[in-house]
Amino acid sequence: PPKRRGPLQTVQRETDDMKRKVDALVQQAGKPGTPDRTETFKRCKELQLAVAETMKKLSKADKPAPVGNYDQCKREEERRLLTLQEHLQSLDFDLQPLDEDAGPSSSQAEQESDEEDSDDEDGSSEDESSGEEVQDDYVADEDNEDTDVGPSDTGQGSVSYVALSAFTGEEEGDLSVQKGEVLKILSKNKDGWWLACNSAGQKGVVPKTFLKLESQQESEGENEDEGESEEETETESDSEPKSSKTSNWDMVRKAITEIDATDVLAAMGAIPSGFRPSTLSRLLEEGTSYRTSHFIQPKLSQSQLSFKDLHLDPDTGKVHGSPSRVSLTLTLWSCRMIPPPGVGLQVLSRHVRLCAFNGTQVLSNIHTVRATYNSKSPKSWSFSPRMAGMLPCLLDGDCFLRCDSESPDLGILFELGVTYIRNSTGERGDLSCGWAFLKLFDESGAPIALRTQELTIHGGTPFERETDLDSTSTKRAASTGVLQQMLLSRKQPKLLVKLKSANARRRELLNLLPDTIVGRLSSLQFLAIYRQILADALLLDRVTMQSADVICNSVLASFPDVLDQPDLMDAFRKSWTESESNLRRSDKRDINVLKQLFVSVYMSSVYPLLYSAAMPAPCWADEDVESQRARFIYSPSQKLSEGTMLSSQCTHQAFDITQVAYDFIIQLLVVSANKCVF
Repeated sequence: PPKRRGPLQTVQRETDDMKRKVDALVQQAGKPGTPDRTETFKRCKELQLAVAETMKKLSKADKPAPVGNYDQCKREEERRLLTLQEHLQSLDFDLQPLDEDAGPSSSQAEQESDEEDSDDEDGSSEDESSGEEVQDDYVADEDNEDTDVGPSDTGQGSVSYVALSAFTGEEEGDLSVQKGEVLKILSKNKDGWWLACNSAGQKGVVPKTFLKLESQQESEGENEDEGESEEETETESDSEPKSSKTSNWDMVRKAITEIDATDVLAAMGAIPSGFRPSTLSRLLEEGTSYRTSHFIQPKLSQSQLSFKDLHLDPDTGKVHGSPSRVSLTLTLWSCRMIPPPGVGLQVLSRHVRLCAFNGTQVLSNIHTVRATYNSKSPKSWSFSPRMAGMLPCLLDGDCFLRCDSESPDLGILFELGVTYIRNSTGERGDLSCGWAFLKLFDESGAPIALRTQELTIHGGTPFERETDLDSTSTKRAASTGVLQQMLLSRKQPKLLVKLKSANARRRELLNLLPDTIVGRLSSLQFLAIYRQILADALLLDRVTMQSADVICNSVLASFPDVLDQPDLMDAFRKSWTESESNLRRSDKRDINVLKQLFVSVYMSSVYPLLYSAAMPAPCWADEDVESQRARFIYSPSQKLSEGTMLSSQCTHQAFDITQVAYDFIIQLLVVSANKCVF
């Protein structure tokens, strides 16, 4: 066959060679009479490092190659490498228990030697020695070494690195290196580009993922000499109780298996360095404390004897509107230059989560808007796509925000996220692709101008500072000229948001809502009517204000759950639009007519679906579940009514009193408890 060339073909050859070595190692370890398991364990570690280095080469193999299905071949190679990595990890677990007794003694010996060396060396050398221990497990994980090296340390051997592979400089200031070349590191920048000097005195920046400590090679040779001392220690520890060894190994195994998946993906180069586990997604998974169904409930005043944000006008019988410190509408336009995840991840959803934020804590519910994606422009996201018919709630980028916090740092937090599934393991997760914060008040306390805002997207989490989303986009930004800086600014990740003041009609509806809440404009009218029905039940229809009896009202009890299910809200909006079109113009302004219509449409369209046993439970970013629910909701055969709900053909969930009864005392206790936590 013709000789394969190019970066991808090189990885294919190396993968084939490592697969043969792994198969031979597995066969050798499976033999019952294996004489030297220590040597087998050592070879397993060496192959793990080799797979990790090849994985890094694969992440860099993006150059054009003479392969027709280049992307498919690249994904196939990644799957092969991940399979080899899993086999080696499994073999590592099988071989490790035999060396349990040698492990503690060898680690103690290493700690004693580190303590002796620390008497002669300064604190910076201790940090670098700890970095060398991390590199023994994974070469690419050098995040703990991102500290600046002083000029006095440039001559020490501890900052001499060896190039793992050849690197060709593409821009001015890059240093081209050859594989195996020894470099002196002059400074280590946080963006991952280190200033190095070669033997010829040439200086330039090199990505840290191409480098490996020179002293690490010497430590590999010293490990062979320490084998005999480890065997002697193993015989001495045989006298210890076996139960303690087992429990210690269980703790080690648990610690290894609970490594965060994001750290593994970042070490493999599958995601950019600025990606993190999603902070807002984790808060949503903890319960209902950050959902709309929680913030729509009324809150008690400071005296605990009346409602703080729910009052009736005695003259009109309507809910008395109350203004809030912040009450505005906003539109998500687009995102650009968002780095996509690696080829090992299948993206299930791209979305933006937003909430009120004061720099330290989330103040409101977390609202989610799903972005649309075009494969021809993989780094751009858009919102509110044009389509025939009604726009789904989840894709609607028109939102509103109300917040009554007096914090001077009050603003809106935007977190860009993706929900993914790993191709190799099938594991699901949520990643943060960056965040942006829009402060709503200036230094003098005046509100900012309501206009289109272009927000810079930062990497890390909202609690991290000066973290780049992608290190390559900000490399040497300070040293370039004006033109280069202008071009570089166009490559910065940005979020485009338009702030607007609400018109008179929307301002009237917003004032009927709780003091703090975030939502979509398409649901604003429904929230206002629900608050009116809630006020009637709590302030008008109760016999006495001291009555704590449960209120029998299916709408009050179940509508908050519908707010957390966008597909049911779409069905409700569709039925509402059809019914409202038959009203007269005067009736559309009559709150009593609208309340009756709200109850009638809700009970005939959404309420039967909410507790149907035939409809799958909601699951975020699961395309199959979303399709099944859509077919069930809009199927003509599933059109239910109150009259057919009791027929034998309709199956429902087991009856619960909470489906028809609203216990406002329990709701108030939950709101008060969460307020104390905030």
